[in-house]
Amino acid sequence: MSAPPEGYAPNYGYVGAPVNYNGTGKNGGDSAVENLNQWFDPGDQAYILVSSCMVLLMIPGLGFLYSGLARRKSALSMIWACMASFSIIVFQWYFWGYSLAFSSSATNGFIGDLAHFGLMNTLATQSPGSPLISELLYSFYQLQFCATTAAIVMGAVAERGRLIPALVFIFCWATIVYCPLACWAWNINGWGYTYGILDYAGGGPVEIGSGLSALAYSMVLGKRQEKMMLNFRPHNVSLITLGTILLWFGWLGFNGGSAFGANLRAVMACWNSCLAAMFASITWCILDYRLARKWSMVGWCSGCISGLVAATPASGFIPPWAAVILGIVTGIVANFATKIKFWIRIDDSMDVFAEHGVAGMVGLIFNALFAADYIIGLDGVNTGLINGGWINHNYKQLYIQIAYIVACTGYAFVVSALLAFAINKIPGLHLRASEEAELLGMDDDQLGEFAYDYVEVRRDYLAWTPAKDEPEKTESNVHPPDRHGIPQHSDMIQGQSPDNSSGESGQNGNAHTGIQGDRHGIAAEDREKEKVETANGQRAQ
Repeated sequence: MSAPPEGYAPNYGYVGAPVNYNGTGKNGGDSAVENLNQWFDPGDQAYILVSSCMVLLMIPGLGFLYSGLARRKSALSMIWACMASFSIIVFQWYFWGYSLAFSSSATNGFIGDLAHFGLMNTLATQSPGSPLISELLYSFYQLQFCATTAAIVMGAVAERGRLIPALVFIFCWATIVYCPLACWAWNINGWGYTYGILDYAGGGPVEIGSGLSALAYSMVLGKRQEKMMLNFRPHNVSLITLGTILLWFGWLGFNGGSAFGANLRAVMACWNSCLAAMFASITWCILDYRLARKWSMVGWCSGCISGLVAATPASGFIPPWAAVILGIVTGIVANFATKIKFWIRIDDSMDVFAEHGVAGMVGLIFNALFAADYIIGLDGVNTGLINGGWINHNYKQLYIQIAYIVACTGYAFVVSALLAFAINKIPGLHLRASEEAELLGMDDDQLGEFAYDYVEVRRDYLAWTPAKDEPEKTESNVHPPDRHGIPQHSDMIQGQSPDNSSGESGQNGNAHTGIQGDRHGIAAEDREKEKVETANGQRAQ
């Protein structure tokens, strides 16, 4: 390796691209005649692109988490719900979502305009979030934020919600709930941004937005049937753990990438995220141990997620020692917050409100107390520009944060509840599945596919009879009603509603049509029998 030129002194204090930005026009220049990449550092661009891909992994992570927490007969529907919501959000964000959240030409402070409709004028200008990356990359990174938040909200449909109406809700919700919340916090003209709120990676738009929206949707959807709740336990703790690990990995892109460059603030955010997550997981496990006298894997996962949630608004603002305190406090508060759904009688089946909404509020409060200017300045862009919280004697930050929390909480809950109520009234978009469908499981009712080879229905009919001969020579003698795992299924085959002996369909009129179990398998059997009968008839002639 050759020695540096004599008199050379590296400028370690410099942050940014090799060429000072002087792009022109709405796209930062004409890419046909000049290199627009010169305005941005390749390392920063690469880091945020990889962080975007890491955040994308959070969506299947949520699917596995919710799938493991549900019963096995509704396990696949939760994965489908999360992935399908991503399909909806990619279109919504491209269509007008990014523009409504981040267009800088709108000055109302509440929501953006359509200056970037269909990603128009979104290329190589400096991004609204940081001069270190292009607006095209920034829009892609923020897409993952909106998609992850939507997938969190989809936890509200667990085990009793119809999927297509939920997707209609998600498109409308992203437009009138998430986009305004993102505009408030991160748009340079948003009222929260100009008011001076400290929200690093989304305590308001992502965590409070998802937690309160899921609570509102659950309220409109209604409780699961009481008989379904007897002896309820998560069906697959391994899936819960897998989902949590995928979320943890993606969260490092979520919080680390929110520094918008490969810099020290990104590293600090990752450190703080891990500290808060691990101390919250330890705290949650200890609190659960005091009740059951056994250690809980689900408790560890719940604590880990709540700690990561609290770190979302705070990890880029607070020092590491404060992240330790944040993890402990969040573990305690979020653990006890899981009881709130019983007090208010809303069946928040995946505890989205406690682990996202409440934990996000804790993180925002910690910014008022422990945000430090020397942590904020680690990105090299905000050095000397943003004051901290009480550490820097900025005592008014507390009421600023509280006002922001109240605004996000009230707006997300009220607007989401009104939206869900309105969609529920549209013919064909009833949010709740029928009683029969809930009993049979959302996988069979909504998808016709299963996470496992069998659910509550015995799909291998011969497994019920002794093996007296080769399987292909043995006729099944099991009566159809006896193929089901619980008595209500047998009643359904006899034409009775599980709660109605008169034979009427569910109260909401959405009677299930595939009550014999695997309707696809039965149809295939019927076709095979028809072929055999036709062939036998032709031979006889």
